[in-house]
Amino acid sequence: MKIDIFCHITPPRFLKAFEKRVPQEICKQLPCRLLPSLTDLDLRFRVMDEFEDMVQVLTLTNPPIETVAEPADAIELARIVNDEMAELVAKYPDRFVGAVACLPLNDMDAAMREADRAIKDLHHYGIQIYNTIRGKPLDSPEFMPLWEKMVKYDLPIWIHPFYPYVGTVARDKDQFATYRVFTGREDYAWALNRAVFGLPSETAYAVTRLVYSPVLDTYPNIKFVLHHCGSSIPYFAGRISILQNMFQVREQIDHGLRKPILEYYKMFYVDSALHGNSLALMCGHGFYGIDHILFGSDMPFDSEIGRVAVQQTVQAVEQMGITTAEKKKIYEDNAKKLLRLSI
Repeated sequence: MKIDIFCHITPPRFLKAFEKRVPQEICKQLPCRLLPSLTDLDLRFRVMDEFEDMVQVLTLTNPPIETVAEPADAIELARIVNDEMAELVAKYPDRFVGAVACLPLNDMDAAMREADRAIKDLHHYGIQIYNTIRGKPLDSPEFMPLWEKMVKYDLPIWIHPFYPYVGTVARDKDQFATYRVFTGREDYAWALNRAVFGLPSETAYAVTRLVYSPVLDTYPNIKFVLHHCGSSIPYFAGRISILQNMFQVREQIDHGLRKPILEYYKMFYVDSALHGNSLALMCGHGFYGIDHILFGSDMPFDSEIGRVAVQQTVQAVEQMGITTAEKKKIYEDNAKKLLRLSI
């Protein structure tokens, strides 16, 4: 079985509700305008049928609702999408083995209530957040009760990268211009830098902020799941360690870390969503260890309704220099353990 723990969806009923509550200049540039299998289940199933024993854990695609909707609207949108994803799981159990809750993070009291409802009543397997919450770092004191809640549930927190916004509602349409019509090389270079290098870097920034915060020491059993195999963190592990030591010696300060810095980075779980590249996955494997890598494709973010994203991810896992038993851990065993799946 291949359990895709980091694929994306924009459910139809949620999309209609979103379009009623969010400025049209933002709605026009949603990813589903170019990626129809975010919303069209028939297209999605067609791709899944090409891969043996493929099932998915659903996560809502960008943008974060707290950046584009007022609090009251975000609360309603979160309820709608969480209900709809639960309905999809119930209707298509052979396709979707679970879902991850969306929260109205511009109202933390409401977000705490929705987390309880989504997990207790809808049986979602965790929550999804972003690298910042309305421009605030993830170690901000107001978010600590949410992390404590997820530790008590013993369920993971998915971190998806996104560019931070200033203010309650993002109304600058250029902030959503990743999918704009490109007219020249500069536009394409801008898009590539943003999507390939910029977004994963946001993950690395957020993780480093968490590493130097009290969060990981306060909640040593907290489970964060990172997109894109942990961004550049495995690749720069040596540089992280040596520069941390250099800065500490130079400034003669105590960073407050209770253990070597890389041990904090290794606390995170990561997916395999690199759109191929077995060597890069081996780098992640060498850093995080086999028990912290889960199969994730980033479907349907490619040029062929999600087919390429899944195909290249599967191919990369198959080409890793690891045992069949280890590949099985990536494909299914780690997800079953992390999410306590009974399938």
